[in-house]
Amino acid sequence: MQLQQKGRLQKKGESRLINPAKQAAPRYNLTTLILFWCSLIVVSSLYLTIPLFPLFEDVFQISSSKAAWAGSAFSFAFAGGGLLFGGLSDRYGRKRMMISGLCLLAVSTPFIGTVHEFHWLIVLRVIQGLAASMFPPSVLAYAIEMFPMKKRVTILGFISTAFLMASIVGQIYSSTVILELSWRYVFYILGIVYFISFFLITLCIPKDIIQKPEGSFFTPLKRIGGIFKKKSLPFCYIISSTLFIALVGFFSTLGSYLSSAPFSLSHQEILWVRAAGIIGMLVSPFDGKLVARFGVKNVLCCGLILAGIGLGLVGAWESLAFLILASIVFAAGIAMALPALLSLIGTLAGELRASALSFHMFMLFIGASLGPIVSVYLTGIKGHVFTFEVLAGLLLLSTIVPFFIRLEKKETAATPINPPNQTNVEHH
Repeated sequence: MQLQQKGRLQKKGESRLINPAKQAAPRYNLTTLILFWCSLIVVSSLYLTIPLFPLFEDVFQISSSKAAWAGSAFSFAFAGGGLLFGGLSDRYGRKRMMISGLCLLAVSTPFIGTVHEFHWLIVLRVIQGLAASMFPPSVLAYAIEMFPMKKRVTILGFISTAFLMASIVGQIYSSTVILELSWRYVFYILGIVYFISFFLITLCIPKDIIQKPEGSFFTPLKRIGGIFKKKSLPFCYIISSTLFIALVGFFSTLGSYLSSAPFSLSHQEILWVRAAGIIGMLVSPFDGKLVARFGVKNVLCCGLILAGIGLGLVGAWESLAFLILASIVFAAGIAMALPALLSLIGTLAGELRASALSFHMFMLFIGASLGPIVSVYLTGIKGHVFTFEVLAGLLLLSTIVPFFIRLEKKETAATPINPPNQTNVEHH
């Protein structure tokens, strides 16, 4: 009898989220692994052109500032698309949007390797950015809705780690491919990887229950205005954009800095220096425990200070070992600050949590779009070390922002993220 009642609830419960916790429990680890992997490879597309900028300058006979648009064009499309597709995932389902994004990536990415004119590369990078933007808002919402509270902080930590590690993995991947093959194979091979990942998502993760949200398709976009009426919430978005201006700006500057005197590193050696940052990013999955113990604002401030100090020290001493250590400290600070910021936005947004998180992703990747442009501009003015110092100054200046943020209740790592009037129901 109870089973029949719950079956009816599943059919009628248009305003409820149904989380088949016990039924799906054996698959949580597999689902976490697949979501981590797909988040990693999707967001890696943003960064894989950073090592390719010098090649694009030679192949297409363009300036360094124009070559940087191979990254910025993707980022702007990625940021704008995230706002649009967040609303679509409410209507058509999180899994369905993830599948659509990976399918479009699998089709569009190999075509980038076929272009012979730079403007077509930009057009295809915009299409690729729009396709990739279907994934992050959908995977975050899927994790929040389909995982029980006790597992939610962990899965969000893994997804945040994937987003961060993508900034290094994307560069390592493209750098490795161009050492052995041409730059065109960066996109040919990645297209195959997206095709395989499409099948992983399709066949191996549980299907979510599609909601029936009220209002029109544009209702989620209209709600974005409401987040600016929430006290303290708009301050968070200053940090969102600053984090990725610094992160992408740092990596955009690092390659040319290491290839010039006094380091004069080879492409392979620069690859290993970039990879060292992954060590610092391993902090991210443990951020939930830090937040639970010290409070979300304290962890956010510490992360920003750590990142600012690490980045400020990168060019302070012409020692490769010291530079690598400073870059690890910088990456650890970013990895500490980003999940804490995500938790803080979730706490402040209340019933507008979905819109607030979508706008957070939008601001992150607006920052990522500006990063290469800022890097090229600052480097052209006074060189690499000056660029590192300005980016570090931005991070340290942003530590003032949390002091303007007021929490009405004691923040915790496990702040409920489900919107009101939604219930997780377990199958027995």
